[in-house]
Amino acid sequence: MGIFNRKSVGATKQVARTEDDTHTKILSAAQRLFARQGYEGTTTRDLAAAAGIAEGTLFRHFPTKKAILIEVATQGWVEILTDLLTELSEMGSYKAVAQVMHRRMMNLHENADMLRVCFTEAQFHPELRDRIQVEVIVKMTDVAEAFFQTAMDKGIYRRTNPRIVAQVFLGMFTIAGFSQDTLMGGSSSPKAMQEMAEGLADIFLNGVLAK
Repeated sequence: MGIFNRKSVGATKQVARTEDDTHTKILSAAQRLFARQGYEGTTTRDLAAAAGIAEGTLFRHFPTKKAILIEVATQGWVEILTDLLTELSEMGSYKAVAQVMHRRMMNLHENADMLRVCFTEAQFHPELRDRIQVEVIVKMTDVAEAFFQTAMDKGIYRRTNPRIVAQVFLGMFTIAGFSQDTLMGGSSSPKAMQEMAEGLADIFLNGVLAK
């Protein structure tokens, strides 16, 4: 390959990296502004300014503001799904739910802006709600169901409907992600978060009825 070709390839890669960086900046700005100002209260001019780009550049990456909203929500959930899958696959014991719950709680708290956008805007945008349902909720439930089915087959968990168990687990873990700002207050210590995770895990594994 000649010098000219090497320079061309290098320039092309640099342009691709710059485009990727711009795309990421737009999504980060959108997540932050949508969470604070709401989707309707945020203009594309606001988004471009927060991302440090021209408004025309924003539309080169996304055809509409709605497209940005959908990617913010679905991309964030896909990352959470990937983390959960990894967590379940590496779980050393089927009884180690507290550790999984605690790590996921902390992770969800770090994604509070994305979750706030998702839960707020899904009420008003059916296409966003449908995408999350198909691409995230169904897949997460399928994976969790398979995990709990295996635990039941091994006799570790009592035999019951594994899909309902999966739905209960995911519901607890999602709500727990907001616990530091809602259930527990914004100044909750790591110890308090750990205690909540252990409490949720204990209720999930053992129920609340006295033996």
